[in-house]
Amino acid sequence: MTKETFHPLPLNAVTLLPGIFKQRYDLNRRYVMDLRNENLLQNFYQEAGLWTARHRNETTHIHGGWEFPTCQLRGHFLGHWLSAAAHMAAVAGDGEAGAKAAAIVAELGRIQRENGGEWVGSIPTTYLDWIARGKRVWAPHYTLHKTLMGLYDMYAYTGNEDALDILIQWAKWFHRWTGQFNREQMDDILDVETGGMLEVWANLYGVTGQQEHLDLLHRYDRPRLFDRMLAGVDVLTNMHANTTIPEVHGAARAWEVTGDPRWRQIVDAYWQMGVTDRGIYCTGSQTCGEIWSPPNVLSTRLGDKNQEHCVVYNMMRLADYLIRWTGDVQYADYWERNLYNGILAQQHPDTGMIAYFLPLHAGGVKEWGSPTEDFWCCHGTLVQAHPANTRSIYFEDEAGLVVSQYIPSQAKWNDVTVRQTWNQQHELAQRPTSWVIDIVVACAVPTEFTLKLRLPWWLAGDAVIRVDGGAAETVSGAASFHAIRRTWDRQQIRLELPKTVTLAPLPDRADLVAFMDGPVVQAGLCAEDRPLVGDLEQPMSILSAYNEREWTTWQPGYQTRGQARNFRLMPLYEVRSEPYTVYFSRTE
Repeated sequence: MTKETFHPLPLNAVTLLPGIFKQRYDLNRRYVMDLRNENLLQNFYQEAGLWTARHRNETTHIHGGWEFPTCQLRGHFLGHWLSAAAHMAAVAGDGEAGAKAAAIVAELGRIQRENGGEWVGSIPTTYLDWIARGKRVWAPHYTLHKTLMGLYDMYAYTGNEDALDILIQWAKWFHRWTGQFNREQMDDILDVETGGMLEVWANLYGVTGQQEHLDLLHRYDRPRLFDRMLAGVDVLTNMHANTTIPEVHGAARAWEVTGDPRWRQIVDAYWQMGVTDRGIYCTGSQTCGEIWSPPNVLSTRLGDKNQEHCVVYNMMRLADYLIRWTGDVQYADYWERNLYNGILAQQHPDTGMIAYFLPLHAGGVKEWGSPTEDFWCCHGTLVQAHPANTRSIYFEDEAGLVVSQYIPSQAKWNDVTVRQTWNQQHELAQRPTSWVIDIVVACAVPTEFTLKLRLPWWLAGDAVIRVDGGAAETVSGAASFHAIRRTWDRQQIRLELPKTVTLAPLPDRADLVAFMDGPVVQAGLCAEDRPLVGDLEQPMSILSAYNEREWTTWQPGYQTRGQARNFRLMPLYEVRSEPYTVYFSRTE
């Protein structure tokens, strides 16, 4: 019902090409596909009485951690898994992932029938009754939402009608259960982490248009949170961050399917309160110990539990809603910064495993999860994040095509193919100081349209654009889109985006600084803060390239010079198990 400024391309229109993002996607896919259906479903089978003695005794492969059969969050991961597999099937035409996910949906249908035709949860219905009477239990709505959303994504992305039917039948149970409570009682219930239940019902109402699904949308409203936020009250400081972000996703989706302006106002207020007025770390994210820090007071909260991965992923999802609605480049810039310094930085470059938190104190060490013994919430957002990246690279607007992110990829748009690759500039004598992107536009027939290219916030000078090797056009205007309108046939664009190393101080401590190379945070390979001397306003006066080239490949990374104890710096997303420091003291 709402009008978008930018429209995402169909999921199957965008393909990743070789590069770091394809490599990380492949690591993620291997993990998703290696997990056994029987164990992904273990808690659903148990709840339906279908887990036999053989299953219970076969403990070699049983999923542990938050998926262990005695954990109150058991079963949450399957919903994440379904959403990830659905994306993979849609994005890459991955028939193997699609078939594996369809088999799981079929089993969920069998489980639903065994449970009487409605309930298909991995936990008992009594958990919801417990929160209704104030008995403590660990986030049952959060757990159930994951399965509900996984079913919706299987329908939305792969057209699986069985998944939609299971979801509709399950919604009957929720409609009947919530119908017994008044608004105040529902507010009490929803004060216990609700996950993305509101988004699920908005999605379902968008498909069916049925009144009972609209009823659920309104029943899962969060007036105690939303109304105070709309009134300008800081409801976020010290609040569990990832409890609220999925609720605002729900408001975003509710605005899209109902057109009620209140929902849009909630989303804008949340972004203003959570990002614009709150301040961020150099990585682009926030939080310590899973809670929002006070506005622009971050220095006292550096520790080993900064930047929960779920917060990174879900705030990027919120940014995706906002760029679609507005076409504002700030959301694309935010998305990119979090992509490098969150999604990539919290995935092990070799194993593909997840780091729940990203420590930002001096001497931090990433703690990596295991494939089957942890299943933290962030295991779930890990598997969803990488298949979803392609959704934010390209958009369509009323004038043509938008290149929002620079990720090696190919897009099919109507009768136009756009292919972008990174030019490694092998011929240079020294490491490049620009990102150089080659974009080939090929049309089945000559076509007039506007191609918009994002000029990112980190530009260190004018961008340079050449079409078919012609004269260079210099373009100024960091944090903007540059439009090229012409009749396209088969053209090659070379886009040069100059970068440099800059300082990123903490909002409340100008003397604590991090180094950024373009959008990428550099981590110092040292186990303690090492105060820096020299002209830090010119970072390259105290840095030089480190091991800049191996064979034909330019290597990232730097080393300090002129310090009491020099050290190396490398991209934060390449750090594995080394102690590292992001923020350094500066001295006069």
